[in-house]
Amino acid sequence: MLRANGKVEYGKRYTIYSELDGQPCADHDRASGEGVGPQEYTGIKIKLLELPASLSELNGKDVFLVAATLRPETMYGQTNCFVLPTGEYGAYRMKTGEYFVISARAARNFAFQEMTDEFGKYPCTAKVMGHELVGMPLEAPLTSYKVVYALPMTTISMEKGTGIVTSVPSDAPDDWATLRDLQTKPKLRQDFEVKEEWCVPFAPIEIIEIPEFGKLTAVTLVDQLKIKSQKDKDLLK
Repeated sequence: MLRANGKVEYGKRYTIYSELDGQPCADHDRASGEGVGPQEYTGIKIKLLELPASLSELNGKDVFLVAATLRPETMYGQTNCFVLPTGEYGAYRMKTGEYFVISARAARNFAFQEMTDEFGKYPCTAKVMGHELVGMPLEAPLTSYKVVYALPMTTISMEKGTGIVTSVPSDAPDDWATLRDLQTKPKLRQDFEVKEEWCVPFAPIEIIEIPEFGKLTAVTLVDQLKIKSQKDKDLLK
């Protein structure tokens, strides 16, 4: 009766999936990774307002850097976006007609979530290195800054999320430490060919107030712990 009334039907749910076997892969079916479940991220589409030369064939198309975040409620505080300078990214066409610039690993995950034209297929339209994206002007959703820029971050893992990191320095200590380094260290900007106007004018945006730490939690804690740079990994953690 439930099925006849449309209350029960066949469908899909997020799970660990075996590409080799073409089916879900439960705990006891795995050679390793027992107990690992799917981790839900929110993809944030950050529009490229200009394209580097290696993506020139996509001129006129909607092209986005897509960041993965566990805290989409903080997107009001975006001041920039981070890329891995040595990372290799690809532009992948989604079935919406948009192109996502992400890691190959992320494209594979999207393909198995039916976001590409063909299930499990994710042909790369063009490749681009992270350092080519540095300085690209971006339109980030919800932030009060009309234009933000892609900046370098050397600690990004291409094996986690999408390889693109959106930056909310008001509430993310790593983001603030990295942005502050670029703002205050001309030699670092020179090393990564970052122009002053891409980073210096962007102050953290107050979005969340915590009684003990005020409206700029990350900034407050970085000061309290006397963190000097993005290299102070233990203190940042």
